[in-house]
Amino acid sequence: MKKNNTHFSELEKKLGYGFSRPEILKEALTHRSFLNENKSEKLSSNERLEFLGDAILSFWVSSQIYTKFPTLPEGKLTFIRTHLVRTTTLTKLAQKLSLGKFLLLSKGEERGGGRENPVLLANCFEAVIGAIFSDGGIEKISSFLKKQFGSIMGSIGENDLFKDSKSLLQEKVQAEGFSSPSYQLLFSSGPDHQRTFTMGVFIDNKLLAKGTSKSKQEAEELAAQKALEIRS
Repeated sequence: MKKNNTHFSELEKKLGYGFSRPEILKEALTHRSFLNENKSEKLSSNERLEFLGDAILSFWVSSQIYTKFPTLPEGKLTFIRTHLVRTTTLTKLAQKLSLGKFLLLSKGEERGGGRENPVLLANCFEAVIGAIFSDGGIEKISSFLKKQFGSIMGSIGENDLFKDSKSLLQEKVQAEGFSSPSYQLLFSSGPDHQRTFTMGVFIDNKLLAKGTSKSKQEAEELAAQKALEIRS
C-alpha cells in the first residue's frame, strides 16, 4: 500500500493536484485489459471517467475559445475546438505528464506498446480530467486545464490556418486503428449549371455523415466536419 501511495504521489506532483480519494486516480489509470488479468481486485476500468472527462474537456475548451474569439462564427470555433481536443493534442499532453508510465495494463497490452499507444494515452488523459473533476470539482479541473492548455491556447490566433476537416478526420480515425475515410457521392440534384452534391464519408463501409454543397470538394469537407463533431 505504501508503494501505491508513493506511486500516486509522484503522478500527483506532475498533475499539480492531490487527490482526497486516491482510488479514483487509480481508476483513471486502469485500462480494461488490466481487469482481465486481475479479476480478484475490485477495480473498474477508466472508461466511465473517460466519458466524463471528454464532456468536461469539450465544455471547457468551447467556453475558452468562445470568450477568446468573440467575433468568430460557429463553424470556425468548431474547427478550433476540434484542433484542440483531437487525439494528437491530447497524446502530447499525456506524454508531458508521463501518463504512460502509470497506466495499469495487461501484460499483453504492455508488450504490444500500450504505454506509447496514442489512443490509450489520449483516453487516459480524458479519464484523469474526469477524475480531477469528480474529486475536486469545477474550480480544480479548470485550474488543471488552464495549466495544460495555456501555451497551446495562447498561440492560437483568429487568422491561424488549421488543417482542414478531412485531414483531421483521417488522423483521428487512423489513430483509432481504422482505415482511412472514403467519400462517395450519395446523390445530386438541380440543373447542370447549378447542381448540388451530397457526399457521404464512410469508414469500413459505414456511413458516418453527409455534406451537401455546390461542389463535391466542399461537400466532402462538410461531411468530414460533421463526422468530427459526432466523434469528438
